[in-house]
Amino acid sequence: MSAARFVAGMLCVLGLVACDQSTRTVDGLKQAAVSPELMKFVEDLKSNLVFVEGGEFLMGDYGMEHGPERLPYDADKDSKPLHQVQLTSYSMDKFKVTNHAFQLYLNHNGLQLREYFPGSSFEKFSVPPNLPAHMDWYEAEKYCKWLADISDLPFALPTEAQWEYAARSRGQFLMVATDDGTYRVAGERIPGEQGLRGINISSIWNREAFAKEMGWKATGLTPLPVDQFPPNPLGLYSMSDNGEEWVSDWYDPDYYQNSPLKDPQGPDKPTFKDHSGRYTKVVRGQGLADPAWGGGVNVYRTAAEPHGYLTGSSLAHLSSKTARCVVNSPTPVS
Repeated sequence: MSAARFVAGMLCVLGLVACDQSTRTVDGLKQAAVSPELMKFVEDLKSNLVFVEGGEFLMGDYGMEHGPERLPYDADKDSKPLHQVQLTSYSMDKFKVTNHAFQLYLNHNGLQLREYFPGSSFEKFSVPPNLPAHMDWYEAEKYCKWLADISDLPFALPTEAQWEYAARSRGQFLMVATDDGTYRVAGERIPGEQGLRGINISSIWNREAFAKEMGWKATGLTPLPVDQFPPNPLGLYSMSDNGEEWVSDWYDPDYYQNSPLKDPQGPDKPTFKDHSGRYTKVVRGQGLADPAWGGGVNVYRTAAEPHGYLTGSSLAHLSSKTARCVVNSPTPVS
């Protein structure tokens, strides 16, 4: 992975106990679904789904062939070759999983928020209900399965192809998942503050301003509310920044060379190991984008160890990894 692709700073460092907790089996979900609190949660969940009509698109780094500058968007080879994909219709949550939703899941299933080391920012970032919840891949998968259980809808983590198709508003040649596919910032710098205020995607200015508002010292590493900026043309919020998003696929840098045409699911089994010899899943989007350096390009792919282990360590971390779920139904959810 090239240095230019690494933007997200580590927000917290966590103990192994969190990984053990993430694989606990959850029982009795359908019985719990009758509670008024969960009934309202499910209704709100349905109202936040965006129907993504299926179709055919060119997946991968399209910059050379279809970008206005006719230059690649990605220096890495794993987003190539550009290849045809056909997707069945589905629905996707317009927001990343929020702290409110994730902690509701934890509370209703007798689970606790991950443990953290003293001094980490994880605890305070996990309090505001409208910030993205940070989790490992197993926690994200369990959360989406829980949604399926309480709603009787086929919720799941999106495939990598579903994620990119939605981020690009049904496969359009849009560089970032903003309202118009570009980065926009304020025209003038405010005296005494770093950088320019982001208009349709976050910048250091926005994150520092939010940290100051919350009384935090996190500055440029601060997560933001999931609806801080306008959605992309399809109606999906902050897919390019404010937290990398887990998808269902195992990571393979060469997968695009052999990807099937119809509804690709990623490799059938673990394929690619990180520097510590651990198999990796795919995350899409960016932890912290910024118009100044151009992070958050829709075609970027990143390998991440699913437990969130630090490279070369037996300790786990969340960095800024989060998720959003899809409903694998070819018709809109009513």
